[in-house]
This record gives sequence, structure tokens and C-alpha cells, in this order.
Amino acid sequence: MDTNDPRASLLALATRDGVSLAALSDLIGRNAAYLQQYVKRGTPRELDREDRRRLSDYFGVAEALLGAEAGPRSFPVPRLDVVASAGGGAFVDGEVLLGTEMLDPALAARLRLREGKAGVIRVRGNSMEPGLLDGDMIVVDLARRVPGMRGEPFVIQVDGVTMVKRVRAGLSRIEATSDNPDAPPIPDGSIAVIGKVVWLMREPR
Repeated sequence: MDTNDPRASLLALATRDGVSLAALSDLIGRNAAYLQQYVKRGTPRELDREDRRRLSDYFGVAEALLGAEAGPRSFPVPRLDVVASAGGGAFVDGEVLLGTEMLDPALAARLRLREGKAGVIRVRGNSMEPGLLDGDMIVVDLARRVPGMRGEPFVIQVDGVTMVKRVRAGLSRIEATSDNPDAPPIPDGSIAVIGKVVWLMREPR
């Protein structure tokens, strides 16, 4: 199968599965000669996006085999050995890389993440329940460090202690609160914003 020629690839797939080009044309809602003309005459020059999607789904192959641009397959985000405490706080001695999580590039674009400016860390404690639970993995946008007037989850440090809290810009200083009303008070001290929590990666519970 010529992976560089989508026409040859389509013909090889049809031959492999014993299906005619006319039947495939009918599958995608086109006239019977449509794919025959595409393969033999080069008309149209390339498949319509929806036609290509349906054909790739039918054959169980990547759309790139039928002419789609390959594009990025995933968006790498480092998983760090840093615990963002949703309890009393966790001391951080440094960022140790544990591995890499691969996000869908469309999701990364929707979250407006930039490569090298995001990290995945684990939540510890229950002070941000019910939104964030102990053991949750969160994606933190390290480029977004300016909270707005409406409180949103951020990873912060208070006197070297890393935690995840709901943070907003107060009249005179940044204010941090816990979502769980039974949580212990947040330690006094200056707040350094590390990044905004933009996604939750949770296993089924």
C-alpha cells in the first residue's frame, strides 16, 4: 500500500476488503462513479473532509492515509512530582519529572496551552471538595498567573507551601479560599500564584 498516494491507498484498501469503489461511493452518499473518477482520473483532486472521515472509519485507518494532513498526534505535558495540597499544604523541594501525559491537540488548543508552559500534578487532601478530590490529577497552565475578580482554582504557594485553592483578585491583595467549608484555615503569608487549573484528569470512581 502506497502511504504517500491517497488514491493508491484507497484502491488497495478496497481490494483488501473486497469492496467495490461504487459501493464505497454509495457508502459516503455519492454517485456510483464518484470514487472511480477520483482514483482513475484524479477528479476531485482530494476527498472532501467528511467523505475521508467516513472512509477512514469504515476501513479502520488513519485519515492521513487517505490524504488528510497528519498534524500533531498529541500535546505533551510533563507530569511533575509536585503535590498541590487541598489540605494543609505540601512542601516542594523541586520539580521532578515523573513522566509525560499526552493531551489531545484539539483539547490543548481549546485550553490555550503552550508547550513548555503546562504541567500535570496531583491533588492531596479534601479542602477543595467536591470539585477536586484527593488523588485527582490536574492540568495547570503555568502561563496564566493573574487571577480575576471571580474566584477560580489556582495552584499557589504560601511561604513555600504548594496548594490548590480558589483564588481571586481582592481590593488590595490576592485572596485564597477553600471550597470545603470544613477545611482548616489557609496559613497566613504572601501568596505566589504558580498557575491556573484548567483541566481535571480523573479516573472513574
